[in-house]
Amino acid sequence: MKQDLSDKRKDYSRNFIDFSNLPENPLDMFNDWYDFATHSDQIAEPYAMSLATIGEDGFPRGRIVLLREVNHDGFIFYTNYDSQKGKSILGNQKVCLSFFWDKLEQQVIIKGLAEKIEARKSDDYFHKRPVESQIGALVSLQSSVIAMDADLGEEVKNLSREYAGKEVPRPENWGGYLVKPVEIEFWQGRPSRLHDRLRFSLNEGNWRKERLAP
Repeated sequence: MKQDLSDKRKDYSRNFIDFSNLPENPLDMFNDWYDFATHSDQIAEPYAMSLATIGEDGFPRGRIVLLREVNHDGFIFYTNYDSQKGKSILGNQKVCLSFFWDKLEQQVIIKGLAEKIEARKSDDYFHKRPVESQIGALVSLQSSVIAMDADLGEEVKNLSREYAGKEVPRPENWGGYLVKPVEIEFWQGRPSRLHDRLRFSLNEGNWRKERLAP
């Protein structure tokens, strides 16, 4: 089936990047943009981001994950370490995160190196999650092939009874990754496709700022 999308477009005009007043650290700029997106009632999940990894077959693979913390070191998300993304990161630490806040006409692209966070921090976050989500992490062998008629709901019920009134243990193969950025690009939609683009690149511990052509 063919779909012609060549006439689908919109013009952008909501905002601009002030190139005369830029922070030295891109994480400061990210926090400003993220805070604005968070307080906008137009963005349902500002913390949703695309995570791209490189698999053993050499192909990139993207999926949506949830940002759970930003700090001076980088960006943290949580997942099953035995999932496809976990195995990909084990083989190649280089990843790319992307945020697109459509109503704000903004995009942020982050290239970085992913590494596991300390177990204690993963424990703390795991036990902040709803109990149902904790049980789900025990049940799901993420990315493994399962039967079409597998009843995961029944497994959840059984484990819920088993751990009723008890602390659910965090699986050893579940935890967080910290993505340490080496490059962050900010994109702001502008009229006539003359978009504002700003790239921060890490160079010997210092951030270099460059404006890019649309």
